[in-house]
Amino acid sequence: MKIYSLTVLSAPPQGTATSLSSASDLSSFSFYQKGSVGEFMTFFSKTVAERTPQGQRQSVQENTYTAHVYNRGGTEQLAGVIITDQEYPVRPAFSLLTKVLEEFSTSVPQTSYANPSSISFPQIQTYISKYQDPRQADTIMRVQQELDETKIVLHKTIESVLERGEKLDNLVDRSNALSAQSKMFYKTAKKQNSCCVIA
Repeated sequence: MKIYSLTVLSAPPQGTATSLSSASDLSSFSFYQKGSVGEFMTFFSKTVAERTPQGQRQSVQENTYTAHVYNRGGTEQLAGVIITDQEYPVRPAFSLLTKVLEEFSTSVPQTSYANPSSISFPQIQTYISKYQDPRQADTIMRVQQELDETKIVLHKTIESVLERGEKLDNLVDRSNALSAQSKMFYKTAKKQNSCCVIA
């Protein structure tokens, strides 16, 4: 599971989307691929943001990439696009987009949208790093993972009890057999000792 790109865009209903802030993690690509992959991510983000109606969310697949888009619309006309691999879960992706758009709209004044180069939003890099592992970012997934781990431990405990139970059964059987042998040894020893009494 990997996030490649996270972008906040100005997406007017009848116009071209403009990137306001973006971050990318292209470390899985070679040095020679990074430039063209970065350009593709920018193009892909703008295209899906322009084609997503205001107030809607959608996921678009292209080859091995999935773009999750949330066009918030409203007076700000903001859209968020996160490009991931196909394994990345949908819920944390849209959760991230909602958080990023909310924080962006509260920390960046709408008057600066006209001049994207003047916008400073370093939190976007923090989000892309934090959300690389969706289980850490999404509370529901984290709880599910903890439940799964507890279930695994519980199964291991039950298995160890059963193993121990089987071993105890073997010991009990052995002790029963030992008891019979002990009784026989005692009787034999008693007979032996009774024939030769030393005075």
